[in-house]
Amino acid sequence: MKKGKKRLYLWLLGIHMFISAFTFGGGYVVVPMIRKYFVLQKKMFGEGELAEMAAVSQSAPGAIAVNLAAVTGFRVAGASGAIISAFASVFPPFLIMGVISHSYQAFIANHAMAAVLKGMQAGAAVLIAETAFGMCRNIWKEHNFLFSLMIPGIFIFCFLGKGSAALALVTGCIMSLAQAWYLCGRRVKKTEKESEEV
Repeated sequence: MKKGKKRLYLWLLGIHMFISAFTFGGGYVVVPMIRKYFVLQKKMFGEGELAEMAAVSQSAPGAIAVNLAAVTGFRVAGASGAIISAFASVFPPFLIMGVISHSYQAFIANHAMAAVLKGMQAGAAVLIAETAFGMCRNIWKEHNFLFSLMIPGIFIFCFLGKGSAALALVTGCIMSLAQAWYLCGRRVKKTEKESEEV
């Protein structure tokens, strides 16, 4: 194994174990951490690619954090990177939950731990809001009317209207496919028209 490859594998193992051990609150809390270390510091891929990876990770079965770790590992170091990253993201929670499960009653009854968990909830909410804002900003930069309209539409449907998230996802997919089909048709017509003029 080459020295550079070995160093990359060790970095992936360490960084995903660190991210997994110190992010609380669900899959989307991991996204700002991935952005910080992979996009801003190491510049291994861009903001757009991260948004696509997050979408793929959410769409695939399983935990978003593990899926995102595997996808980023694959993007950086192939199949070996995906396996190492997925293992690294699973190991710290497995260890932590193993310790907590042995003393669960004492853990939940402890007022200090309850206060710590409340603080983590607040921090997780801020990180999720930051991630959502960053993704929305990237969508608005594309100046796509449908996607820009989807953001408040889905928020109103799911959060205010208490609609089904699954229905919102399916509707969003259908609308996006319809737009892609329409734009492809327009592009083909434009190309045909230009070829006729020549």
